Amino acid sequence: MEFQHVSVLLQEVIDGLAIKPDGIYVDGTLGGAGHASVVCSKLGEKGRFIGIDQDADAIAASRERLQPFGDKVTIVRSNYEQMKQVLSDLGISGVDGITLDLGVSSFQLDTSERGFSYRFDAPLDMRMDDRQELSAYQVVNEYTEMELYRLIQRYGEDKFAKNIAKHIVAERQKEPISTTGRLSEIISQSIPMKVRKQGGHPAKKTFQAIRIEVNRELNVLQDTLDDMIDLLNPGGRLCIITFHSLEDRIVKQAFRTAQNPCTCPPDFPVCVCGKTPKGHMVGRKPILPSEEEMEKNPRSKSAKLRIFERA
Repeated sequence: MEFQHVSVLLQEVIDGLAIKPDGIYVDGTLGGAGHASVVCSKLGEKGRFIGIDQDADAIAASRERLQPFGDKVTIVRSNYEQMKQVLSDLGISGVDGITLDLGVSSFQLDTSERGFSYRFDAPLDMRMDDRQELSAYQVVNEYTEMELYRLIQRYGEDKFAKNIAKHIVAERQKEPISTTGRLSEIISQSIPMKVRKQGGHPAKKTFQAIRIEVNRELNVLQDTLDDMIDLLNPGGRLCIITFHSLEDRIVKQAFRTAQNPCTCPPDFPVCVCGKTPKGHMVGRKPILPSEEEMEKNPRSKSAKLRIFERA
């Protein structure tokens, strides 16, 4: 299957990066190189682009798409949590822009054998990097009932998390839950009929929660935001697209702290903690897709773009 993914908030990201022709730019979630190809097209001879992705299919697709840009492009298969090390290995200490397009790609969702979607019956997997050991199968069949409850409640924000976890554990005692279709059935049976009829697939939140757990999505984001801000050259910008409230909350808080890191009590007349701002957020509110984009690409509806500029 060809790697297809419609880039969300494309022009908004390009505008947000304020690209300099001789700058160095990094995409930590390269995907099919939708954002990257436009960034590269704006770079001059001295410009440089580094693309990072953990998905082998994304790496193959982006290599092909970015081939016309020649030596100015470097592609690395890795998780963006290794960005600092990847850049250090390339002899780069600072960059002029970084982008992250978080969440799961259309290709991953639509390729049934990847096991990301409740729309297909496929082996439980959900790994963005097939080199890692933990998959959705292990989470569903080996986590305790309490562990399942906590991750569904926390990452899926599902009010029926307790009942879903209870049903999963009961059913796997009969036989292992090995497919997305079977898991989807169990989740549906755990939710009251009247709720199931109120729009939205009943398995959506639990599948999201398991995917986040398998790929450590929120932990990686939380642990790397400061590093990414520190990697920016003066005037450099970090552009992050999130797709659900948990991600957005982490990004918003990290940007606020970087903008105002002072930990002194509010009644202190002057700052004595010595912590100085690293830069500022561009705009007070996140940038949302236009009505036209949401109509053309329904998957963009939950997207939010936040931008941070280094001092």
